[in-house]
Amino acid sequence: MAQAVSLIQASPFKVGFIHKRRVSHGKYEILVSRTSRRMLTIQAVQENGGPRRLVDIIRIVPEISRNYFRSPSRRALFGGISLLGGFYVAQTISLSFGALGVNDVIAAVICVLLTEYVTRFYYSRPKVTFPVALLNNFKMGFTYGLFIDAFKLAS
Repeated sequence: MAQAVSLIQASPFKVGFIHKRRVSHGKYEILVSRTSRRMLTIQAVQENGGPRRLVDIIRIVPEISRNYFRSPSRRALFGGISLLGGFYVAQTISLSFGALGVNDVIAAVICVLLTEYVTRFYYSRPKVTFPVALLNNFKMGFTYGLFIDAFKLAS
């Protein structure tokens, strides 16, 4: 892994440092640079230093995301975000269809089918991967949001 520091001029008045680092992922290699202003840019390069095709960049993305989510704190953070995202979607659906009074039954059927499908998908897997766990967290937040809204309507 080679590192290089170069002085850049982003505009006629701003000058900062870029720290460049080459990261190899199998037969692919990407150039990660971080400026002194905490901006991250990723540029894919070939072994000869030329630009890389878009397909090669897309092939690298799953490995980069796998490495990003190895940290337990990041997994917990995104698990919580998906849980709260499901809660938000449930509240939005409940508010939208409940306020109009139109198609309530159809919206309820779609919500139940979605929840049952995600449950079946989650529990039919021999090994639960992180994206499937995020989907299950979204479902739990969605179900919780619908329950909370039902309790609000009951009071």
